[in-house]
Amino acid sequence: MKNRNAILFILFSAGLATLPPFLNAYWVDVLNSIGIYAILGLSLNLIVGHTGLFNLGHAAFFAIGAYTAAILNTTFGIPILWLLPVSALAAGLFAAVVARPIVHLRGDYLCIVTIGVGEIVRIALVNDIFGITGGANGIFDISRPSVFGLIIRTPYEFFYLIWFFLGVTIVLFHFLENSRFGRALNYLREDEVAAEGSGIPTARYKLGVFALGAAWAGMVGLIFASKMTIIAPESFSFWESVLMFTLIILGGAGSIPGVLLGAALIVGIPEVFRDLANARMLVFGAAMVVMMIFRTEGIIPQRPRVYRIEAIPGEERP
Repeated sequence: MKNRNAILFILFSAGLATLPPFLNAYWVDVLNSIGIYAILGLSLNLIVGHTGLFNLGHAAFFAIGAYTAAILNTTFGIPILWLLPVSALAAGLFAAVVARPIVHLRGDYLCIVTIGVGEIVRIALVNDIFGITGGANGIFDISRPSVFGLIIRTPYEFFYLIWFFLGVTIVLFHFLENSRFGRALNYLREDEVAAEGSGIPTARYKLGVFALGAAWAGMVGLIFASKMTIIAPESFSFWESVLMFTLIILGGAGSIPGVLLGAALIVGIPEVFRDLANARMLVFGAAMVVMMIFRTEGIIPQRPRVYRIEAIPGEERP
């Protein structure tokens, strides 16, 4: 099974890599947006899908990473890709500080608090706190990324950068999902009391997954900032958090293929039906309602874990 999945992943990646030359710049840019939201969705999926924590403020961590990279790049001229670990660290530390007093909350209460965190960050950016965020106008003249001396400028070049990062994310999160840490997160989602009784330090694991998901979103923020070369608070609104949350629920919480499909549907389908203007969102919204009624677990739900029971020497297996 694992070998088959690896072969399918390689074949899909190879096919995807040959796609851009056959598309115009607009559709390549749509694929870039799908890739960015897919990575954001996977980072939020750690918190929502695997751990069962409702987070509707993930755009705040996305913004922290983007603004950290933008400020350091425009002020000190540091190459943008060198700032990847800095953006991850800034977003992860911010998430750890914010999440520490709220990780004990559950369900709707945690959801409401995270909405507030996201709005606080956005308003702070608009009001130009410390005079470094540029206020409502944002930050301009962010450098393009450079790889081995090649400056990435066109949508075609960004396609390979974004989807390479997405491929790395998929591989790492797949191994994380099947690690001891990933299994502990699933225990928390299913029954927090039982997990605590089994010796899992629930508060520590919750704090860790918040920081990890935020750090990954911070790195995506850097890629987004370097792609746009200008960022403003309106790019990190509550609506962005809603899109990330929606693509997880629609595709399948806890499922990597589900998140990828959710990103393709949430970002790609509206572009396909752009000629329908406002009616496209009506049709899309109706389709989501139908999905949530008839397939509440998502289009590609997470597969249940299968554990092999080893026979004890001298006993017969049932």
